[in-house]
Amino acid sequence: MNNIIFFNPRSGKYNHTLPLSILQIAASIQGRHNYVIVDGNLEKDPWKKIKEYIQSGEYKYFASTVMPGPQLKQAIPITKKIKLEFPEIINIWGGYFASNQYKSAINSGYIDYIIYGPGDYTFPHLINALENKLKLDEIENLIYKNEDEIIKNKKGEIPDQDLLPPLPLEQLNKFYPVEEYIGKTYLGKKTIAYHSSMGCPFTCSFCGIVPIFNARWKSKSAENIYKDILYLKEKYEIDAILFFDNNFFVSEKRASKFSELMLNEGINWWAESRIDTMNQYSDNTLNLMQKAGCKMIFFGAESGNDELLENMDKGGTQTGEQIKDFAKRIKDFNIIPEYSFILGFPAESPEKVEQQINYDINFIKEIKEINPDTEIIIYIYSPVPTEDSNLLNQSRELGFNYPQTLEEWLNPSWENFDTHRNPLTPWLTKEMIAKIHNFEIVLNGYSPTISDYKLTKFQLKVIKWLASIRYKRNIFIFPFEIKLLLKFWLQYRKPEFEGFYSE
Repeated sequence: MNNIIFFNPRSGKYNHTLPLSILQIAASIQGRHNYVIVDGNLEKDPWKKIKEYIQSGEYKYFASTVMPGPQLKQAIPITKKIKLEFPEIINIWGGYFASNQYKSAINSGYIDYIIYGPGDYTFPHLINALENKLKLDEIENLIYKNEDEIIKNKKGEIPDQDLLPPLPLEQLNKFYPVEEYIGKTYLGKKTIAYHSSMGCPFTCSFCGIVPIFNARWKSKSAENIYKDILYLKEKYEIDAILFFDNNFFVSEKRASKFSELMLNEGINWWAESRIDTMNQYSDNTLNLMQKAGCKMIFFGAESGNDELLENMDKGGTQTGEQIKDFAKRIKDFNIIPEYSFILGFPAESPEKVEQQINYDINFIKEIKEINPDTEIIIYIYSPVPTEDSNLLNQSRELGFNYPQTLEEWLNPSWENFDTHRNPLTPWLTKEMIAKIHNFEIVLNGYSPTISDYKLTKFQLKVIKWLASIRYKRNIFIFPFEIKLLLKFWLQYRKPEFEGFYSE
């Protein structure tokens, strides 16, 4: 038999959201090929289940989504085991890691094909070609090897999102109840993940999706999003949504229409945007969004340093002053801005690197003065493979190199690289990294995220008081007392890599 195993490797300890990428590809073959889904987030031993499926003799293809970071810990060893124990199985990878690090993946010897970018058309075309022994060279978004040569077919257009089939949630129910992916969060008692667009029209050189989408973006219409949400509300009684789009708010017209449709639905939502894009929205639209349930928006502030913003190819019109002005403006609409900052960019000297870090620490404190409700997310810069970008070229000149094999990526230090915690970049000293982490610890104590709703008023009062002593005096070195309280007493959740606290 020629059935397919779809695998979603474990992505973290918490917050197990719908495996949207797997479901999107499964939708492309629904009714044409039989498949099963194995979710590493919900399986104690996913290899055991995968092995049982293969030993049944009914499966020929193993298809895994692979994101950077934690998913590698299951994706790499399981794919390798499959090729060693069942060499007849065809292994197919997709996702951001597979797309951006395709050379180390395809050279591993145990991955047969890589889909880089959207797989809605590529995956069914690939299966059809393999089943009927057809040529592969015309299949867009496909990477494979011809003897020792890596073949990278041309990049295809992003599919029209309104023409794609619906996610096969009923099929998912045969393997895992959809209710397992719906949880209580800060937004609501029944929160679900949803994807309404693909790509982003900007080319930030620190962003992992840029090499995949090349400044392209396509979205579902407001009407079709609303139609899907009504189904989820009626079927699963959801009352909150996390939009996992890379840039939900590209079109004000779409956002405004969507908000109009959502006005009386009683559903709260969170999404991502750019500050310069959202700053062009009218007050009427922002007010409408708030009334329609928009509670929080994630913004890539990145830095308050205009020189850095230009060097990272941030694009658009974003400046440090605009970041501050918008924090003040959005305060009037009762929407919480979630600003992410990236610290630790390369520079021509260690002194300049440290100067940049100090500048943004002070800038973040300024933002908190302007709008205390602003949530701050801090990442440490990790280079992404956007060829010919200023940042990647500068990083290489300073001695940075990616691992050459998949096995090297399993080193715990490279997982920290992928999650922007400790990037192994030669221009950052241990002292610099410690300064960033220590400031983050004090900041999290002084201004804990509202999304970790399990924290009691007493806990918040104690940690805020304790951290305020350091925060107001700029004493960030060795904040052990705050770190211990956050970790063991508050069991504080960091939304930057653990998501919203969910039950």
